[in-house]
Amino acid sequence: MLRPVVVGLDGSRESLAAADWAAREALRRGAPLRLVHAWEAMPAEPSTLPELDAPRYWARRILREAVDRLDERYPRLYLSSEQLSLPPVEALVAAAEEAELLVLGNRALGGVGGFLAGSVALATVARLTRPAVLVRADETSGSAREAVTDGDATGRRPHREVVVGLDPDHRCTDVLAFAFESAALRSAPLRVVHAWRPPGALGPGAEDLTGQEDAEQAVASTLKRWGDRFPGVEVLAQVRNGRPADLLMHTARDACLLVVGRRIRPARLGAHTGPVTHAVLHHVPCPVAVVPHE
Repeated sequence: MLRPVVVGLDGSRESLAAADWAAREALRRGAPLRLVHAWEAMPAEPSTLPELDAPRYWARRILREAVDRLDERYPRLYLSSEQLSLPPVEALVAAAEEAELLVLGNRALGGVGGFLAGSVALATVARLTRPAVLVRADETSGSAREAVTDGDATGRRPHREVVVGLDPDHRCTDVLAFAFESAALRSAPLRVVHAWRPPGALGPGAEDLTGQEDAEQAVASTLKRWGDRFPGVEVLAQVRNGRPADLLMHTARDACLLVVGRRIRPARLGAHTGPVTHAVLHHVPCPVAVVPHE
């Protein structure tokens, strides 16, 4: 049985954009789409007092309007929806465990403190063992495609690049698998980005030809077997001396999707996203996929 794509809804513009993105992704994967709205304060049973039953009404309206909207836009998509009387983070983490991926709205782009620090989305992503994608409010189907007029015979424009951050020193199988699959589903090029840091006092931009060659060889060795699994994906390797977050933020400005990894930490260390993932979620304009890995 196919795992669904799950999207968390809260009625915001960001969550509606996430629902649209999730619908298109579900169609690409041939998977069903499940819409989830969670609110701990919603009463389990209807009340005879209108003021007490108002939360239930608005919660159901969020789901109903989203379902109607997606039904109209994506008639071939199998949709389901569910209202959960649970804390949002708990509900979303549980839903994600049974999903192909979880899609959430991303309210952040720049700003001091920005994004969702301490919010439901960030807290959810930090606890997941399944991939999640964060989508901004202005993301549309056209945002993922090149701004050109000479598309293929059907008039469709090609997709922009999928970008993935790679660290050959850590296990990256799940991250690369998600990135290659995403590029293959879109017939898009895959740009693999690796930022290496020289030892000692050398900083970004410092001359270190040996370090550059070693980094390039490590990336080439890691990518070698993936070309056989995804022969139709054009791979562009980008190896630079610098900070990973800076390089990813710069490279992903014109991407259709950025894929980054998040190491699953032991419980005693607490749930967190890691500095690179946290930075790109703050500042990268395209959808960001966060793939947990050991």
